[in-house]
Amino acid sequence: MFGKSVGAEWKEDKKLNAFVAKVKIRKIPVTLILPNTFMNKSGNCLKQIIGSQKAAEKLMVIYDDLDLPFGTSKISFNKSSGGHKGLESVIKGIKTEKFARIRVGISPTTGTGKIRKPQGEEAVTKIILGKYKSEEILQLKKLSKKIEKALETFVSDGLEKAMTNFN
Repeated sequence: MFGKSVGAEWKEDKKLNAFVAKVKIRKIPVTLILPNTFMNKSGNCLKQIIGSQKAAEKLMVIYDDLDLPFGTSKISFNKSSGGHKGLESVIKGIKTEKFARIRVGISPTTGTGKIRKPQGEEAVTKIILGKYKSEEILQLKKLSKKIEKALETFVSDGLEKAMTNFN
């Protein structure tokens, strides 16, 4: 589970309906939250924690994105949900779009590297819930390390530096 490199010990919080880990990143206290709900209800736990605009601006949400090629990521801030139900839930829960997010690409690509976005509900579901091939797992492990470094930079040096270094 994510956070292993920072010594995350995940504990279930029944009140939040989420797994929570308290860690330090470069001596800065950070709370990692993994909702234990369907994706389209993931904002419910955050509305109990994020009580202000200032708190929302310190939030980083990591989510899958069909608009990016598999194995890539992009950091953004203050954007719409783009139709992503989980992100819509977060925006509704904390009542703002002003938070950072790391979009993790999950769409397949053509041989030339162009995105081949799945069409239709069945194809989308297959991509989102399907099993990864061994080479995809290796790609995701590499991407995970990059995302952890981006999170460290976000926590210690701010959003702009994280975007500059990792986009």
